[in-house]
Amino acid sequence: MVLHRRNFRSLSPATLSSSIQSPDSASSTLLSSLSASFDSLCPLSSRPARSSPPAPWLDDSLRAHRTGLRAAERKWRKTSLSADLASFHSLLSTFSSSVSAAKATFYHSNFQASASNPRKLFATFSSLLNPPRPPSSLSADDFVNHFEKKVDDIRSSFVKSNDTAGPAHIALPYALTSFSPLSPDEILRLVTAGRPTTCPLDPIPSSLLQTISGDLLPYLTSLINSSLTAGYVPSVFKRARVAPLLKKPTLDPSDVNNYRPVSLLSFLSKTLERAVLGQLSCYLSQNDLLDPNQSGFKAGHSTETALLCVTEALRTAEANSLSLALILLDLSAAFDTVNHQILLSTLSELGISGAAHSWIASYLTGRSYQVAWRESISTPRALTTGVSQGSVLGPLLFSLYTKSLGSVISSHGLSYHCYADDTQLIFSFPPSDNQVANRISACLADISVWMMDHPLKLNLGKTELLFLPGKDCPFHDLAITLDNSLVSSSQSAKSLGVTLDNTLSFSANIKAVTRSCRFMLYNIRRVRPCLTQEAAQVLIQALVISRLDYCNSLLAGLPACAINFLGLCGTLACQPWRTLSTAGAFQERQI
Repeated sequence: MVLHRRNFRSLSPATLSSSIQSPDSASSTLLSSLSASFDSLCPLSSRPARSSPPAPWLDDSLRAHRTGLRAAERKWRKTSLSADLASFHSLLSTFSSSVSAAKATFYHSNFQASASNPRKLFATFSSLLNPPRPPSSLSADDFVNHFEKKVDDIRSSFVKSNDTAGPAHIALPYALTSFSPLSPDEILRLVTAGRPTTCPLDPIPSSLLQTISGDLLPYLTSLINSSLTAGYVPSVFKRARVAPLLKKPTLDPSDVNNYRPVSLLSFLSKTLERAVLGQLSCYLSQNDLLDPNQSGFKAGHSTETALLCVTEALRTAEANSLSLALILLDLSAAFDTVNHQILLSTLSELGISGAAHSWIASYLTGRSYQVAWRESISTPRALTTGVSQGSVLGPLLFSLYTKSLGSVISSHGLSYHCYADDTQLIFSFPPSDNQVANRISACLADISVWMMDHPLKLNLGKTELLFLPGKDCPFHDLAITLDNSLVSSSQSAKSLGVTLDNTLSFSANIKAVTRSCRFMLYNIRRVRPCLTQEAAQVLIQALVISRLDYCNSLLAGLPACAINFLGLCGTLACQPWRTLSTAGAFQERQI
């Protein structure tokens, strides 16, 4: 096996800019020009790949010391003399100390160099803790076959309907018929403000593209504006490289069912999407077309604000001596099963027509993807349904696709709140109401019909029910029946990363957060000799403080004894140099 690499340090951005003579407005010409210039100035070089690369901290002196150590071991095994054994043990002790010192020096310098770059810092931190590598038995084709079969199985479970017939045309007082061309300054802001997340489909690294964006601005402006005015997305921007992502670190990495597909798109394609997202979001907001109960990917909203709405409803019901049922719906591969024709019809109902509608139709159709897994890449597959989870427009289009679900829920007297594809149904009722199970079942039945029409799969096996009985409630359990499936109430349920319980004590969530913070502090303490102060602060802020801060507004009003463990974790995190260097810090605190 041969590895290929480029020497980026020898490349001058100015030289790359000057080498691009006159790429036209066509995306293929621009991308091929960038790629050709990049290849000529920074060509790939080859070197043999090693099955087990040498440790990066081993230098010539350590290698010489290791050679002497092996010679001493061979001599002792040959002679079996005590003097030779003592000599071998002495060399072994010296070599071990030298390796430990070299390793600490290596990581210390790496942490110091990457302290201002969180991505490199976390990569160094993870490599030092030696996380398990994914198994080599899986291939890219295994993943692409699994992802494709999963979507096909869901689609085949629905009765085929005439999804190409659009709704009756209704005159609206508003319309979005086209996307306005952007000025060069607006294009430059879009390019430079985007995160430089380089995708394998990019002709050059996105950070380098941002550096030379001023020289390419006329071509980028022409490319983006021609796409907006013509209502057409270039085919090279409709390709995706899918990276399988393990859903949870504790899951079996050898099972393809434990992975979710995340699409990696080219930097320029996401720049084009951002140009459309700004105008589309502005149109939807100005005409009040967004679902007010949808918090996903909306300015001023977050998972915390979504959970605050839910917990406020829970506390209000408790204060009014009402019982409350919270149903957490679970959808299977929701983003991947969006029907394009239904989505386009929904957009037409919202007043999107003309070139704007044509652009979104072009964006959705003719897409393809390949799965990249370690050193293998799958064969290309066509995408006929779904919106990409790694795209810029995908979340907004999905929220518009599911907008009509809200009226179905409200018609049964239930309230709801959504965050992307996470939907939470809230129903408060008098404790004496003995028909609540039938009312919720009727609502879920209509939701199931809506799902069949749209086609999305409601996973009743993972749908959770949290029941908070009111004062003097004659029953303390609640069960809902739908399609021969039984959804029983539980004492706790996890929503958007927070464990809610039927007493609103958040005790289970506090225990989980405390356990997670303790584990992270333990790992940071393990690499304490290699850390600079700045690197330690970044790691503690990202891995510990962020966990303590996440949705902590939900804990308002709890007694001090309930959140005491979180306070102790915060104290330890704020005193890294004293606590991380003390081996028994956690035992002393008895957290």
